[in-house]
Amino acid sequence: MASLSLRGIYKKYPGGVVAVSDVNIEIRDKEFIILVGPSGCGKSTTLRMIAGLEEISEGELYIGDKLVNDIAPKDRDIAMVFQNYALYPHMTVFENMAFGLKLRKVPKDEIQKKVEEAAKILDLTHLLDRKPKAMSGGQRQRVAMGRAIVRQPQVFLLDEPLSNLDAKLRAQMRTEISKLHKKLGTTFIYVTHDQTEAMTLGDRIVVMKDGFVQQIDVPQALYERPCNKFVAGFLGSPQMNFIDGELKQDVNGTYYVEFGSEDTKSSRGVKYQIAIPAEKVNDKLPAYVNKEIVMGIRPENISDDPNDIMYATTGVVNCDVEITEMMGAETYLYLNCEGNSLTARVAPTSTAKPQDTIQVALNPNKIHLFDKENEKTIMN
Repeated sequence: MASLSLRGIYKKYPGGVVAVSDVNIEIRDKEFIILVGPSGCGKSTTLRMIAGLEEISEGELYIGDKLVNDIAPKDRDIAMVFQNYALYPHMTVFENMAFGLKLRKVPKDEIQKKVEEAAKILDLTHLLDRKPKAMSGGQRQRVAMGRAIVRQPQVFLLDEPLSNLDAKLRAQMRTEISKLHKKLGTTFIYVTHDQTEAMTLGDRIVVMKDGFVQQIDVPQALYERPCNKFVAGFLGSPQMNFIDGELKQDVNGTYYVEFGSEDTKSSRGVKYQIAIPAEKVNDKLPAYVNKEIVMGIRPENISDDPNDIMYATTGVVNCDVEITEMMGAETYLYLNCEGNSLTARVAPTSTAKPQDTIQVALNPNKIHLFDKENEKTIMN
């Protein structure tokens, strides 16, 4: 049983620096959980506290039903995989993988069996006599994983394990790690600042900022129902577009967002209105009528398809095209709409070119609204 419970965890350094504040996370047995956030948000510190490499200043950490705050790292039944692999250069792959077992005085024949099993899982059998310097980054990372696997720990901790690899290898290793988790049936806690890794690997994601947990949920829920502007902007690539506007309500009771301005530097200088569909209306909206808010819309929900524009009843705006990026299966348009920078993710058949003025349709069913002051979500 390898569930984990972090209850009111703090990490305070001398001089009043608080790196992690009041972290509460319940991690289920065999779950793949991701800690994600920008550099310096406290995710690696949290992982190191779970490992026992950092002392917990306040709060309680349970592995299973055992309080482990004062238990040494070697007795926590966990294995950690580091960003820089931490392999011994003078040892072969076999010796690197066997090292921890030798320290534990495991019998030789058992070491042989465990290393060979792990090597088979990770496709390292043909490399067992090789030294790290004669291997690629991806192979070294697999050796680091193998060294953790042979110990058969209850919990795997992975600290940005793919950040030193190139993009193609990273994508390949993501798949390998996902397969490995399913094969081993062990609890994985994985730290990354890469939101693509977070979205593709995790059963649940813990989004952190400035030492605080912002939101914990399954990837799709975080993407569709972020609790604040930070989470909305952090997950998704390209990131969500944000437009400053005002929430209005007409005589029929319809809510709409108004943005743009007559005295903008844009040559057109117009105000646009996008009506909020009745099914998206909630009880928070009345308090924001005639107040400034921030509207969010993801790039894939902005379309330059003539059919989408023709059938749209609201949300059609004029934009100046600044840059286009052909990505193969899709095209990114970087647009300026009344001083607002927008990114649209459109079909590769799009004919938009830099310096064009085009119409795009903002999908009203996909807009999010945020409080301008505290950045909390008003409507998803």
